[in-house]
Amino acid sequence: MPTYRVNDAGVRYARRLIDADRYDDSTEWSEAAPTTEERNEELEEEGREEWSRWYLAVDEDAGETTKARYRFPYGDFENVNRAALVHAKQRAAQNDHPQIEQAADELLQRLDARRS
Repeated sequence: MPTYRVNDAGVRYARRLIDADRYDDSTEWSEAAPTTEERNEELEEEGREEWSRWYLAVDEDAGETTKARYRFPYGDFENVNRAALVHAKQRAAQNDHPQIEQAADELLQRLDARRS
């Protein structure tokens, strides 16, 4: 099983987006998740550094220039998606990635606090 580390830049970016009320709390992740084509377009238009900030985890075993290096997406390149955070938290818990689970949970709590 791969070992992931928290993508600190991604978590910081997600916090900023949530604090700026740039989140979607009504669309299911299956509907909001970017398609392969949309991910490729974002990568090409914005570059790897910007693109990688939309992920909670880094797989250091994957090559630095591969898309497989970044895991646990949390948004659609515009907004944080609440359902994506729920999905990331559950998947991280199921696959024994406690740091990723904790990061997703912290962001989920932050988003829910903003909604209140």
